[in-house]
Parts: sequence; structure tokens; C-alpha cells
Amino acid sequence: MNGIAQRARERFGGKRTGGHGGLEILRSIGPGLLVTVGFIDPGNWASNMAAGSQFGYGLLWVVTLSTVMLIILQHNAAHLGIATGECLAEATTAHLPRWVARLILASAYLATVATALAEVLGGAVALQMLFGLPLPIGSLLVAAASTALLMSSSYKRVERWIIAFVSLIGLSFLFELALVHVDWAQAGAGWVTPNLPKGSLSIVMSVLGAVVMPHNLFLHSEVIQSQHFEARGDDVVRDRLSHEFVDTLFSMGVGWAINSAMVILAATTFFTHGMVVTDLAAAADTLSPILGQASTVVFALALLLAGLSSSITAAMAAGTISAGMFGEEYDIHDRHSSLGVLLCMVVAALVCLLVRDSFQGLVLSQALLSLQLPITVFLQVYLTSSERVMGKWKNTTTTKVALVMIGVLVTAIDVVGLVG
Repeated sequence: MNGIAQRARERFGGKRTGGHGGLEILRSIGPGLLVTVGFIDPGNWASNMAAGSQFGYGLLWVVTLSTVMLIILQHNAAHLGIATGECLAEATTAHLPRWVARLILASAYLATVATALAEVLGGAVALQMLFGLPLPIGSLLVAAASTALLMSSSYKRVERWIIAFVSLIGLSFLFELALVHVDWAQAGAGWVTPNLPKGSLSIVMSVLGAVVMPHNLFLHSEVIQSQHFEARGDDVVRDRLSHEFVDTLFSMGVGWAINSAMVILAATTFFTHGMVVTDLAAAADTLSPILGQASTVVFALALLLAGLSSSITAAMAAGTISAGMFGEEYDIHDRHSSLGVLLCMVVAALVCLLVRDSFQGLVLSQALLSLQLPITVFLQVYLTSSERVMGKWKNTTTTKVALVMIGVLVTAIDVVGLVG
């Protein structure tokens, strides 16, 4: 048992469990929202706006399917952290051959940089919309602000920032939806009816990559394992697993609602008017004559909040992966974690300076994430199904089958998208 786990056992004892009332469940809400903000980021905005403006309500089912997959994957990643005290990156280093672990974690780190690129770029677009700042300057400001917030905050302080940001983004979209006429019958059918209109496959890949994001699996397992429930006994582990599922279900549900609102907003304002969104700033400008000037400002402010908050979580994930390569837990004051954070944000900001088409850059970054996703999914299946890694807490046969099916599905989508 490592020193941190030993201190956790000494502090909490071996049999302590939490209460089972509503207050205890509410106290469990937080880690999942860190994940949620990652899939309501600017890359999602671009993917969802493209989906809604081109295909109306027709691709809402992708949001639903992706969210169901996400709930299963994120709960399983948290399961690893709760049961073993290791995050996904640490477990990869500990239980795979060194060269295999380094290759996998390097690919995950690159995917996280692509994620951070989208977050920083989206925040820069928002600053351009609000204050007329050039994208290069806006990118540097967003990257610097996010890094400063992360370097000076603990987990709990970051969680509070994220909860506030997610709440404001959600309220912003409720405001926007209140201004449009939604055909809820069509929306309801779109949520549950698979449909692949001609030319939609690249958008499907983008939406999938924007919702089910590799870096979030690493981040969720890290945030959970940092509390070292495994050192407090089986009763605590069992208790935390049930409460964590509530957190994941609630948080992913919030993300599903906000992503759906983006698609619906684009469907009602752009698709019905025959407009295809190819630029977020232009989309906001187009909203003004349709919904009023206030809608444009709200759109831009929500985009800025999404860019800032998701930049924080992307950088945290980068630090987690970097630390995990050395078998360490994430600690912003440790050089492996802090260098991972800084390198990710610096590279993302520099690439933003080279991007010519911000909207296509956002969409492409999300499609790239879907290409790395099968690697992370099958890695997670291997680790969480192993008795050597998980002991008595390894996946049930049902869970393993569900995870493998998700891995096969995202792989098939990627292959079809590449061939097509």
C-alpha cells in the first residue's frame, strides 16, 4: 500500500461509509461535472451547430447514443479509480509493458492537446465576438488564463469553478431556446431514431468525438482516485461506486441536455432558414436578426465560459497523463504534472496561431479525437476486466460485453469514415 493510501486509512478508518440520504448524494456531485464541461466545449459547439444547421433534428440520436456510451465508459473509469486507487494513466504504466504503455499514453496526450486546441480556439472566437480581439491574441489570453486558474487551484476549487460555468452555460441555452419555436415531436423522434442522411458521416464522427472524449476518461479516474476510497475498506468502495454512478448519470444528463439544446437551436434558427453554419461568429451574428441582439451576446459569453472551463479540464487531463507515465498521481505542484499541463497549453496556443479556419479547426479536432478513442476504450476494457488489476471489483461479464461493443462501434465508425 502506498503512503497516500496508508494515510487515508489512518484518517478515515477501514469501515467508514457515507450516509445514504439526499445530502450525501449531493455531496457526491462534482467529479462528473468536470467531465461534463469537456463535452460541452467549443468543439461540441461547432459539431452540434454543423449537425443542426445541415440536418435539422436528424442527428439528435447521435447525441443520445454518445451520451449512453459516455455514461458506461465514465462510470467504468471511475470504477477503476475507486477500486484500485490508480487512475487510468497510472494503471497503464503499472500493468502494461513499458513501451506499450508509453505509446498508448503518448497517443492519449496528443488527443488531449487536440482537445485543448479546440477549447482555446473557441474561447478566442468568443473574445473576438465580444471585444473584436484578433484570434491569435485571444488564444494566448485564454491559454494563459486557464493555466493560471489551474496552477493556483485545488481540486475542490476547480470543481466549484466548473459547476458555476456549467450552470451559466446551461442557463444561457435555456434562454436561447425560450426565444425559438421547437417542434418537440420531431426532436423526440430525432433523439431515438438512427438516421444517416447523405453526407452526414463526417459530422457523426465529429459529434461522437466531441461527446465521448479520451481525455475525460483519464481525468475522471484521476479525480476519483485522488480520494483513495480503496484504503477505507470494501464497504466504502461499494458505497462510493453507487454514489459515483448517481454523479455520472446526473452530470452526463446535464451534458446531454445542453448538447441537444445546441443542435435544436441550430435546427430551428438555421436549418429552417436554409443556412449552413460554417463559422461560430457568423452563427452568432445571424442569430441577432432572428432572435434579437441579446441572443448574440449570450451566445458569445456562454462560448467564452465553455472555452475557459474546458481548457482547465483538458490541461488537467494532460497533467494526469504526464504524471501517469512516471507512475505518479496528478499534483499540480509536481514537475511531471505541471510540465504536462504547461506543454499542452503552450502547444495548443501555438497551433491556434496557425489555424486559418477556426470553425473547420474545431470540427476537425473533434473528428481526430474519435480516431484515438478506440485505443483508450480497449485499454480500459483490458484493465478493468483484469482480476490482477481490479481483484474482486473487476468487470462483470455484462459490463465487459457492453464495453467491448462500444469499442467495436466506435472503431467501425472510424473505419467507415476513413474509407468513405
